[in-house]
Amino acid sequence: MIKIKMYGADWCSDCRRAKSFLDQNNVEYEFIDVDLDADATAKVEAINGGKRIIPTIIIDGKNYTNPDNALLASLLGINSNGRMLLYGADWCSDCRRAKGYLESNGINYQFIDIDSHDWAVKKVEAINNGKRIIPTVVFNDITYTNPSNVELRDVLGIDVEKIEKVYDTIIIGGGAAGLTTSIYAQRDRFDSLILEKKNIGGNAFLTEKIENYPGFESISGPDLMDRMKDQAETYGADIRTGEEVTAIDKKMELFNVTTNMGVYSAKTIVLATGSTYRKLGIPNESELIGVGVHFCATCDGAFYRDKEIIVIGGGNSALEEGIFLAKFCKKVTIVNWAEEFTASKTYIDKLPSIDNITVLSNKTSVEFEKTENGLFGGLKVKDNESGKEELVEADGAFIFIGLIPNTDNFKGLINMDDRGFIVTKNLAETSVKGIFAAGDCREGAIAQVAAATGEGVLASYGIRSFLK
Repeated sequence: MIKIKMYGADWCSDCRRAKSFLDQNNVEYEFIDVDLDADATAKVEAINGGKRIIPTIIIDGKNYTNPDNALLASLLGINSNGRMLLYGADWCSDCRRAKGYLESNGINYQFIDIDSHDWAVKKVEAINNGKRIIPTVVFNDITYTNPSNVELRDVLGIDVEKIEKVYDTIIIGGGAAGLTTSIYAQRDRFDSLILEKKNIGGNAFLTEKIENYPGFESISGPDLMDRMKDQAETYGADIRTGEEVTAIDKKMELFNVTTNMGVYSAKTIVLATGSTYRKLGIPNESELIGVGVHFCATCDGAFYRDKEIIVIGGGNSALEEGIFLAKFCKKVTIVNWAEEFTASKTYIDKLPSIDNITVLSNKTSVEFEKTENGLFGGLKVKDNESGKEELVEADGAFIFIGLIPNTDNFKGLINMDDRGFIVTKNLAETSVKGIFAAGDCREGAIAQVAAATGEGVLASYGIRSFLK
């Protein structure tokens, strides 16, 4: 549990002030009187460079010397109408989205990193019936599992301002393509608004290591996407996360974009919504998602440290993420439906040198097995030649079998191919004048970060040409 220790004395006015603040907000803490405990006095001196400054407060191992009430409120998630705890991790995209929304609205919250506290993982599992779902938010002792920005807004009673500004372009999607479009548009003095359903960075943000982006021999996905985000904001981009677009319509010469948070207007639209991971469609898959079945090694791999996992797929993503998981998992079994991998030779050549990776080729995934408790038990596979079935036991599975374009909300608005990818021509133009498309949602796109940035440049030139 959260541990708070306060070193102080009854005669100390600031100690009494801090104690009163914690008591009023029902925060549990241990008070250690330095007048009665010589070891406590030595502890305070060690923390404060030999000085006996009280109160000295330790919150989950971090030291704070005579913090005022405002700092305590910020550290402990105390707000005017309650207290907020957010269980999550830095690698979690939805955690970053929720944190960004709370911070942008001046809401205090206490962030509890599940990677740093074993008890926090158990707490999350207890709240979510055994599932490790983050962010898990506790506000006034009521829990909210991965709440959307709308839920957070309603719970906290945040007022929503009426949006009246007309942007030169609204970019739907905050991945590499959308961020690059914004950077170029802003440099051309065109106001841009990025609306992102989840977290800035898209699928690239979920990639542990990128080794083929020009200028970097190796860089993590989050670091690269954060740099792009910072650059876009430096040029003046307005970026809003947790905004799910539900409709686009045109009145007069303006496009109106309706989201779960409000309505925004612009002269042009760029669709850069990317893609999502394809599912297997086998029995028990849906029931086990989040509690044994996953689609992002960077997001959920840490839950399987020193455990055995299965990676399903044979392309670049499957091998790249499998190699990443092998760094801390006890065993990684890669199940590929084909005889040969479709991944690049660079990844294939790495496999023989990794002792804890086993490859099962020419196998079809048949069904996920559940234990008596309804938890993940393994994957049943069928040999494509003999037809023989076997159970591959493991603690969890990660699926990497391709992508589906995030374009369902735009069907009927613009032309798409049979798979749902947006058809474009020339400068990323769609079938509707003033609407452009870039990145993985576009027909013929190459699912690479470098390619997405190039498409963002192309879309920005389309915006420039249209507005002029």
